[in-house]
Amino acid sequence: MIYPIVVYGHPILRKVAVEINKEYPGLSQLISDMFDTMYYSEGLGLAAPQIGKSIRLFVIDGKPAAEDEPALAEFKRAFINAHITERSGDLVPMTEGCLSIPNLREEVLRESRVRINYYDENWEYHDEAFEGYKARIIQHEYDHLDGIMFTDKVNPLRKRLIKSKLTAISKGRFEAEYKTILPGQKIK
Repeated sequence: MIYPIVVYGHPILRKVAVEINKEYPGLSQLISDMFDTMYYSEGLGLAAPQIGKSIRLFVIDGKPAAEDEPALAEFKRAFINAHITERSGDLVPMTEGCLSIPNLREEVLRESRVRINYYDENWEYHDEAFEGYKARIIQHEYDHLDGIMFTDKVNPLRKRLIKSKLTAISKGRFEAEYKTILPGQKIK
């Protein structure tokens, strides 16, 4: 199933997501559907709040970016109940985008290294460190679990300059190749 993507301004994107257990109904299918939705929407990652589910789950597949970043070729994971326990390294600027904020890309500073613990789709526990682009993608998706959008991390001047674009997006004034849910619309 391909889910519609919840768009900037919808309150679910600002909620802190809750942990789940391995008996969460339809978890395997949900993870599969999240990967399908991410591929359909041409994303590298997708967090459950972006499809209207306020749970601590996100998926990543870096393969589409492997031409520029070869280390991403085999980087495909589901992260359940993830918690970043350490952020370190240099603050590195990079332009980011988000399926929930269509057609807007801005420079964001993020730490170059993270340590994260999580369960995978087989409910196996992991405590791992990631660097570079992997760390960036993880931090971006992880932020969604805490109700944080990448635009929250943009420098104050840029934030003022993009305010009208964000308002337009929240009112549905954008084009996207995938279905969306706007603020005020019900999540099914």
